[in-house]
Amino acid sequence: MRNHIAVAVALCLASIPMLAQTSTPEWCKPLPRPEYNSIERVKVSDPWFEVYKPAVGVFAIYEPHQSEEVISYLIVGENKALLFDTGMGISDIKKVVAELTTLPVMVLNSHTHDDHVGGNWEFDSVYAVDTAFTRNNALGSWDDAQEEVTPDQICGPLPAGFDAKKYSTRPWKIRGLLHDGDRFDLGGRIIELMATPGHTPDAITLIDRANGLLFTGDTFYPARIWLFRPETDPVEYSASIRRLATLAPQIKIVLGSHNIPVASPERLIQLVAAFDQVRAGKVSAEPTSPGKVTYRVNGFAFLMSAGSH
Repeated sequence: MRNHIAVAVALCLASIPMLAQTSTPEWCKPLPRPEYNSIERVKVSDPWFEVYKPAVGVFAIYEPHQSEEVISYLIVGENKALLFDTGMGISDIKKVVAELTTLPVMVLNSHTHDDHVGGNWEFDSVYAVDTAFTRNNALGSWDDAQEEVTPDQICGPLPAGFDAKKYSTRPWKIRGLLHDGDRFDLGGRIIELMATPGHTPDAITLIDRANGLLFTGDTFYPARIWLFRPETDPVEYSASIRRLATLAPQIKIVLGSHNIPVASPERLIQLVAAFDQVRAGKVSAEPTSPGKVTYRVNGFAFLMSAGSH
């Protein structure tokens, strides 16, 4: 869930056995989220994941047992499938994907933060945006990954055989480079890539124009939006969400990468107005943790570095 702040003592706490955890973290007490009741659920064998079908040929692969509540998307055409993000890497997303399709699978990442590339190493066809940030993240991560498996970040049991003390984002290979405007023909389904930097330098959005679907990654999702990390650029973010807002009349469903997999296209237009108010200094900052503040306006929340807007 996009409400937690990374714990500074992550490496120390990671040594505590997760399955012995007795207290329930506050963030997971409201789960399951009621919005999922209206979306078709698809059964898979791995209890770490929940899979839903928000649109024809689209599977939302949800990880509700970790506080990021990350959602990866499998988009299926007639000849190929595209996996947009590979999640935490805590359990085997490739096995889940194989239960959903027998087609060849290519992987694109909405961006390369650790919670979206955890399963990249399992796939041969991983395509990436050509940035230094991307190439560095392809080397893997230990510290960021360890912050994700402290006891306060886990809701319920971890997968059998998972060792939190050894958890890291494994290195992965980039098969090809992506650019703004690239198109992918999955067979009867064209997916278009749009560069939407801001959250990270390599953030992208996918558009399925024929079906009115917009996959926005971490540029927009229905929860507090993280814009506080060193790689975040508020100016670029502002430009990117404006670009997305122009697509709203063409879109039926917006599919973000955390918490809830569906949102109304009108929220993209409202997002621009809300962020403009923050940047204009019209929204009060709520101290959230050392060096971070939250801005809340018109149903949106932005977690930012103090003084960064």
